[in-house]
Amino acid sequence: MSAAAPKPPKRSLFSLIGDLPHLLVDQVRNEIELLKKELTDKIKHAGIGIGLLVGAGAFAFFFALVLTAAGILGLATVLPAWAAALIVAGALLLITVILALVGIAQLRSSTPATPEKTITSIKQDVRTIQGTGKRDTP
Repeated sequence: MSAAAPKPPKRSLFSLIGDLPHLLVDQVRNEIELLKKELTDKIKHAGIGIGLLVGAGAFAFFFALVLTAAGILGLATVLPAWAAALIVAGALLLITVILALVGIAQLRSSTPATPEKTITSIKQDVRTIQGTGKRDTP
């Protein structure tokens, strides 16, 4: 028969309380290591995902080129080739101008880049804490 494992000696309450700082430091250290591992894994997967999306974007670009060529060749069956190419180029130019105008409008609406609502809210908070003003309710 195997000998029973000896029981650990009973420890006093003060001894257990004395171990708390060491146990807390170990727990925090273990949590940080787990966080590092988890973030490393997530970043690795994100990098792979970004690489695959770049590859998909490249193939989408080639798809658009082939589709453009197909459009030109399709129109060339009823029109001269130069006219078909001009029509497709005009359509692409129209799409480009529309996208550029929408993009410029979006950029204009985002400037200036200062968070004005947040700054106003913080100023009101400071005045409220100082007791010099009332906090506006949203």
